[in-house]
Amino acid sequence: AVVSTQSTGVEGTESLLAMGERLGLGIEPPRKKINIMLIGNHSAGKSSFINWYIEETIQRTGVAIETQGFTLVTSGKRRDTLTGTATTHFYPMLKELLVTDKIIDYLATEVTTSKQKKFPLITFIDTPGLVDGEMQYPFDVESSIEWMGKKSDLIFVFFDPIGQALCKRTLNIVERLNEYAGDKIKFYLSKADTAGSETDRQKVLMQIVQELCKRPGLNKTGFDMPTIYVPTLAGDKAKCVNQIEEVCKDIDKSIAHTLQSILNTLDKDAKTIVERIDQEMETDHANGRHNMKAHSWWLLFTTLAVGLLLSIITQAIFSLVSPKLLETLIGKEQSVLVFDTISPVLGVFSLIPEDNKYFIFAALIVTNLFLFLLAKLLSRTKPRLSSKQKKQFSA
Repeated sequence: AVVSTQSTGVEGTESLLAMGERLGLGIEPPRKKINIMLIGNHSAGKSSFINWYIEETIQRTGVAIETQGFTLVTSGKRRDTLTGTATTHFYPMLKELLVTDKIIDYLATEVTTSKQKKFPLITFIDTPGLVDGEMQYPFDVESSIEWMGKKSDLIFVFFDPIGQALCKRTLNIVERLNEYAGDKIKFYLSKADTAGSETDRQKVLMQIVQELCKRPGLNKTGFDMPTIYVPTLAGDKAKCVNQIEEVCKDIDKSIAHTLQSILNTLDKDAKTIVERIDQEMETDHANGRHNMKAHSWWLLFTTLAVGLLLSIITQAIFSLVSPKLLETLIGKEQSVLVFDTISPVLGVFSLIPEDNKYFIFAALIVTNLFLFLLAKLLSRTKPRLSSKQKKQFSA
């Protein structure tokens, strides 16, 4: 989620995730922050804006282009700086970027304790300053920024009036980003206080809009490009309208939108879990009925098989033991009792013709094996939910 479950009023998210995992639904944990990527030419004011927003000088400004990479600025419990591999551990999603681009030496994370504005709900992605000409980046900067754009909730494009506002590399990247993330992109004229008079600012705005409209993918009506500057850097001389609060409003809207999306997703996931639990319980009841039938079949065919086997054994034994021998071994009374008990079995076997005796016995043995096989096949049971699982599902 953009915010924790406590701050959203959504309780039990961890339980929801645990239940989803037990049911094999693969529910993803909600994100705690939104990602905001800032792009623009070198010295467009991206780092200065981040420092202003969090009210802390965390990002150096005016850094040489050659030393710049991607810096993720986020709020944490303690101040820390992570580089390279440590950043990929902090943001596992970046490992996907490393597969296609040797960028690990140009990744960094700045963790600060700032709680200003909505910063605890935001991760800023400060991108390398863009320039044209023979400038060679140590990695594929265009593809890397495009990849980062896919992971971002908002993309701020800063154009400054005195730098390379119409940097072709910047325009190319914006055009590519617009193909799949047009609704995320926000344009701003940064450092507006350095543009001179109001007439000069309007000329700069018109020039930028004209260049943007020359790109087929960016040719749209109603370009909204607020003029912004960092108040603490402008001094008292700044006379132009500062719409930097519009940036904050865009951030707040994105947070609210993402929060609503997360709540909708949680609601959908909860319904999915309830449906799966109902399915699991229904399947468990069906398996219970199946297992009861299986046990009944097992009892029936096992009883028949054991009874037939005992009959065959009885006949085999008493065909070899004479009444006199049995009387000698166990006494007359016991001998009579035994023969009275087994007389029905002996009577049935006595009906078998002598010529077919061995054939009948073989058939009975095969029948006995078949009964045992039926007992095994028909007694196969299906898995049932444990008492612990049922208690968890009904909780």
